[in-house]
Amino acid sequence: MERRALGKGIGALIPDKPVDQHRQEIIYVQIGQIKANPFQPREAFDDTTINELAQSIKEKGIIQPLLVRRQGDNYELIAGERRLRAATALGLKELPIIVKDVDDQDSLELALIENIQRESLNPIEEAHAYQHLMEQFKITQERISEVMGKARATITNTMRLLKLPHEVQQELKNGRISFAHGKTLLEIDDANQQRRLAMEVISKGLSVRELESLVKNSRPAGLKRKIGQGQRDPSVSVLEEHLQHALATKVRISKRKKRGHINIEFYSEEDLERIVKIIKGGAKQ
Repeated sequence: MERRALGKGIGALIPDKPVDQHRQEIIYVQIGQIKANPFQPREAFDDTTINELAQSIKEKGIIQPLLVRRQGDNYELIAGERRLRAATALGLKELPIIVKDVDDQDSLELALIENIQRESLNPIEEAHAYQHLMEQFKITQERISEVMGKARATITNTMRLLKLPHEVQQELKNGRISFAHGKTLLEIDDANQQRRLAMEVISKGLSVRELESLVKNSRPAGLKRKIGQGQRDPSVSVLEEHLQHALATKVRISKRKKRGHINIEFYSEEDLERIVKIIKGGAKQ
């Protein structure tokens, strides 16, 4: 059975040709008829930003209509929740909307695309949205990559952030540590160490490079001794980098004399299948 493709939402949100506002069927409805989107990927809304948007709407009105889908006599929001919240704060009675005939998957796609293209989702919200697309609608990371215009490795690394402790994820949400900081913390397996280093990043304003240095120094004593007894073969590190690039996931090679093992991480059943296909494909060449 052919997998259902993403992308219907893109055409609705980002048409190939310039938008003809008259053909978009803009209508005005009572604000109470517009209900929240249960698939909204944004988990937190900044009150300051909402107030700034409300001031802009007060002065210039709502320039871009809200995107909705019909739900009985009411409408369910697809994109434009900040505009809806700002308009509600102002006490507006009516809002302009464009009605689209889309299903649950397309509703999530549109909300996700709108937020990401506006660069307004934090990394954890983005990761949860990708996870929902994969688990709820069985969408592959490759297809998400195509639709979002992001590298496959970026999608994988974003989803890996969900392996961090809740407290560290919260700091990513708050913007006190960056995506790159979070990715570096994943080099450590110990959750308490991840929490401690995250707090150091915040309290000392550490750069990603400084954090990388701390991560290297935070290895368990036994591992440090092994490294000190015999420096790691540089060729092994090069091979790790090549494999990580080829498989778009974390790879670790442990080598002892003529023997060793390769540790390849995966983050879902679909991700495992993807990695196996890459390895099998390489074996045929």
